Amino acid sequence: MNFLAPSIGMAGAMKPGGLSRVYLLSSFDCSGGSEMDLNRRALLLGLSATTIGSGLPLYGSRAQTDGSRSVFEAMYGPMDDLYPVPPVDLTQINPAYLRRVVRYETSEAPGTIVVDPQTRYLYLVLRDGMAVRYGVGVGRAGFGWSGAATIKNKQEWPDWYPPKEMLGREPKLMSMMSELQSGPGMPGGPGNPLGARALYLYQGNKDTLYRIHGTFEPWTIGTSVSSGCIRMINQDVMDLYEHTPLGTKVVVLSPGSQAQPHSLSSLSTPPGQE
Repeated sequence: MNFLAPSIGMAGAMKPGGLSRVYLLSSFDCSGGSEMDLNRRALLLGLSATTIGSGLPLYGSRAQTDGSRSVFEAMYGPMDDLYPVPPVDLTQINPAYLRRVVRYETSEAPGTIVVDPQTRYLYLVLRDGMAVRYGVGVGRAGFGWSGAATIKNKQEWPDWYPPKEMLGREPKLMSMMSELQSGPGMPGGPGNPLGARALYLYQGNKDTLYRIHGTFEPWTIGTSVSSGCIRMINQDVMDLYEHTPLGTKVVVLSPGSQAQPHSLSSLSTPPGQE
């Protein structure tokens, strides 16, 4: 389904043999892993310390305050990283799930991450009742746990270690694994289902096996997916990663507990696309 005009560029090419492996991992388990200017017409947002809070960077997060397609194209364009991150084909994603600043009333402190699996949104809490809202895709594991946790590990281009139970159910996966430092796994890269970044949630010293991670399947954002935990567009998870120091609190909401945010551009944006 096309959500935006087809003039927006298609995703760029991947390294040979890279992306093709993603499609073979339709049932992966994410538990493996080593880790405003408030002018509503502003186009790019440099989030100031007074807006975000002292625990987050002064500048650097880019988020959308209106419906300008060109700004989304800039936010979701190609990124030069350890591996190249291709541009996102925005025609495949509902605009409601693209990164933007919204009003978000919560008792959580600035810098907290709030995940709402039911609405498929993730919020980075700012000051003064604001948040950066990101669209997510939610896998089976993403609906299976709720509560408060802490980011105790974060990885760029994380390795993926399938649980032994998964390898037992799907022996063919072993042919895709390499012998890594922590056992059979898939090294980080374009073919890895955890994408460009991963954040690992702990309660005390116990790994919750709940992950927030990237994906090379951006068309799944805003949907319920067959696998994984909380997946984000790679450009979004890279942005969130830069604003998420170790020790960041994460709250995963249970059904019925979500707040009702409002986009800054809700007065000028058609219903359903705020």
